[in-house]
Amino acid sequence: MIDIKFLRENPDVVKENIKKKFQDHKLELVDEVIKLDQERRETQAKADEIRAAKNKIAKEIGALMAQGKKEEAEEVKKKVAESAELLKELEAKEPVLEEKVKSIMMRIPNIIDDSVPIGKDDSENVEVQKYGDPVVPDFEVPYHTEIIEKLAGIDLDSAREVAGNGFYYLIGDVARLHSAVLAYARDFMIDKGFTYVIPPYMIRSDVVTGVMSFEEMEAMMYKIEGEDLYLIGTSEHSMIGRFINKMVDEDKLPLTFTSYSPCFRKEKGAHGIEERGVYRIHQFEKQEMVVICKPEESMEWFDKMWSYTVELFRSLDIPVRTLECCSGDLADLKVKSIDVEAWSPRQKKYFEVGSCSNLGDAQARRLKIRVKGEGGNKYLAHTLNNTVVAPPRMLIAFLENNLNEDGSVNIPEKLRPYMGGKDKIVPAK
Repeated sequence: MIDIKFLRENPDVVKENIKKKFQDHKLELVDEVIKLDQERRETQAKADEIRAAKNKIAKEIGALMAQGKKEEAEEVKKKVAESAELLKELEAKEPVLEEKVKSIMMRIPNIIDDSVPIGKDDSENVEVQKYGDPVVPDFEVPYHTEIIEKLAGIDLDSAREVAGNGFYYLIGDVARLHSAVLAYARDFMIDKGFTYVIPPYMIRSDVVTGVMSFEEMEAMMYKIEGEDLYLIGTSEHSMIGRFINKMVDEDKLPLTFTSYSPCFRKEKGAHGIEERGVYRIHQFEKQEMVVICKPEESMEWFDKMWSYTVELFRSLDIPVRTLECCSGDLADLKVKSIDVEAWSPRQKKYFEVGSCSNLGDAQARRLKIRVKGEGGNKYLAHTLNNTVVAPPRMLIAFLENNLNEDGSVNIPEKLRPYMGGKDKIVPAK
């Protein structure tokens, strides 16, 4: 959510930003919110004027009564009664207008960074750089569930009976590999100086609307029936929500966290849920990184964060590339975003395994996360988030890139301590 003052003073800039995001249907919201904001400010000013006059008249009545001028005091009281009715109307109108302005402001997209490429959707995202040499082995790489089934590591049929499509049972060495990747990612980020956190897996609606757009919320979040609680789609939601309505001392910044959580997503939209795969599912686990920092440091942290994900994947012998998200592919709260994509030897192309986002002060504005600087100066923090690793999607890249022709899977040296020293997973007999 952008600053209403900025919108009021720069409506053309806001409209141009909406056009860059190919959301022309939202252009009318700018004029609408300016009109409502003007009415809200006029209403507030009139109410303040009446309140001030009311206090002044109250003193006047007291003085008249002290002088024994009861009749004059009664006449003044009539004027107070008349203004009290008008004040009551204005005070009832104020929160209604405030809510209307807020509702519209939450639908207007954040101002994107000047460096963001302009494009309609993810098909126009721009490759930044490749890391590692993509290899296609001289044997056929099976579909990822076939690889896992040969390792006796998955049961999709039972999961479908228990919970439906989009769920899975991971078993044996594959389940252990899943946990090993998460544990390695945790320690990797701790070594980078991040503080490890396990957050709540459910959050209230005021946090949900503070960390994401309405469109994302509708497409992603599961609501707990009968309660003001939602299952988190990523630990970022809970981690940023931790600072709702808080004032952070500037000397404590940056706050750097790496958090583990299960994630729950409806996955509505064009992509759908795979019946025989674990790429797009309703439930998965993820190691995340979250940073809260000064505005002038957020782009520096943005570059550090995505580079950590690249470094982690390369340490596990997985070639990756970075992809700059174009304007039309950015969620409304994001200023800038880079996806990390891993190489798939089977598909002979890269696929998304993580995303790094700078949200500027949008989440902080919604959640009222402020920083207390020198001399008592207060300002909004900047928030960033990035996927460290998200198995089982990451497992697809891992298994394909470490697969041998006999169906066994090599365990890179960095991961062996988390696998009991194993250097290979072999097919079940």
